[in-house]
Parts: sequence; C-alpha cells; structure tokens
Amino acid sequence: MLALPALAMCLAALLPVRAVAQEARLAEPAASADSLYCEQRRLGYWFYCVKPVPAEEPQMAQPPAQLTATQELDAVTGELRELKARAILYPTPENVTAYIRFQRAQLDRASLFSDVWQRAIWQDPELDYTLERPVGALAKKQWQDARAADRDAVMARLSERYGLFYFFAQTCGACEVMSPIVRSVADRWHIAVRAISTDGGPSRHFPDYKVESGQRPRMGLEPGITPALVLWDSVARRPIPIGYGVLSADELQDRIYLLTSKEAGHDY
Repeated sequence: MLALPALAMCLAALLPVRAVAQEARLAEPAASADSLYCEQRRLGYWFYCVKPVPAEEPQMAQPPAQLTATQELDAVTGELRELKARAILYPTPENVTAYIRFQRAQLDRASLFSDVWQRAIWQDPELDYTLERPVGALAKKQWQDARAADRDAVMARLSERYGLFYFFAQTCGACEVMSPIVRSVADRWHIAVRAISTDGGPSRHFPDYKVESGQRPRMGLEPGITPALVLWDSVARRPIPIGYGVLSADELQDRIYLLTSKEAGHDY
C-alpha cells in the first residue's frame, strides 16, 4: 500500500500526460477520422468514403477581338503600301502582280462606294447639294438666271442706303483698268461714288476726286494697296470693304449683292 502522499504525487504526474494526449487527439486532422471510418471499418464506396474530385468547369473560349471599321481600313492601307514598296524595291513578276491585284480590288471597292453614294443622293433630296447649286447645263442656266434677277433687284435698291468709296492712284496701272468698271456699275445702278486719290493725281473717269486724308486707316483698309473699293452703309454708319485689285463688273456686283443681302454661310 502506497502512502497517501505518494499516491497523490503519482496522480499529479499522470494528469499532465492525459491532458496532452487528449489535446493531441483533438488536434488530429479530419483525414485521420476519415481513415478510421472508411479504411479500418471497410464500409465501402456507397458510404462516400471516396470523395469524388469535382469536375473543372469548362472555360468559355474568348471570342476574337473584332476590329473596328477604321482599323480595317488602316490595315488595307498598310497592306497596299507594303505591297507597293515590295514591288518597287523588289520588282519581281510575283511582287508586281500581287500589288496590281490588290490595288485593283481596292479600286473595285472604291467604285462600289461611289455607286452607292450616288444612288443614296438620288433617293434622298436632303443629301443632293445640286438642288441648291445645279451642275447640269439646263438646271445651271435656270439657277443663274434666277440669281441674276435677284441680284439685279438688290442692286436697284442699293443707292437708297449705300454709297461707294473708290481709292485709286494716278500711277497705278490696275486703277486704269478698274476705274471705268467702277464708273459703269455706279452709273447703271445710280450709286454715288466718292473717288479718293491716294497719291494726289487725277482720274479721267472721276474728275471730282478728293485727295486722301486718312480715310483708309479709319475704314480698316490695308494702306498702300490700290485700287480698293468700300461700301458705306449710311444706316449703320459703317464701311464694308469689297475688295482690292481689278474686278470684273459681274464680280463687283456679285460681291456687293452677297455682302448686302446674304448672311455668311447661307450662300455656298
């Protein structure tokens, strides 16, 4: 018989050992429990001892990146340039033939585009610019006659509001050509003209001329360029430069017509 003190000492020594063993059993992985349950007891397949491997989900094939129309056109242009360069640098029959064939294919494509373009314009009047500015001989003649009539109507009323400043020089050869044109247009439409000599010399077409005294800078004209024409708006009290150099009578009247009756962008 062990004495009570000795027995107590043995129990105290055993307690840590049991605690460690219990902790070890609790710390065993789930795989050890599966081994005891399935292998030692031989329960078989139907007890799901063998865990099936999950099948991998099939990955969807990524569709190829679709090129934009701009990228396709750039690719065609790049290939055409490459074939041309190859045919020039290495002019073998094969290289030259490849370039000609590819170029011909692009010409056919351009012809198709042009044909569809023309058909679309024929079928949609909003796209047909020739309805505003005809190009056919018959339609163009009709448009020009209507425009000339409208221009003449504007010019007939021009003198009610506008006058002309005409800057010339006696030593200016272009002025000798332009002066009679200005005179004839002014006389036809009864427009008052104030002729101003930039060098003090006379003009046989405008004997009542004045010598320049700073009018051009005040009107925003380029100094030293003759002949020069300016409309004066008596209502708005402002100058409207018409142009420099020699102009035909029709061109002079067209400019006056556009500057006095058409807003920018409405006649193009």
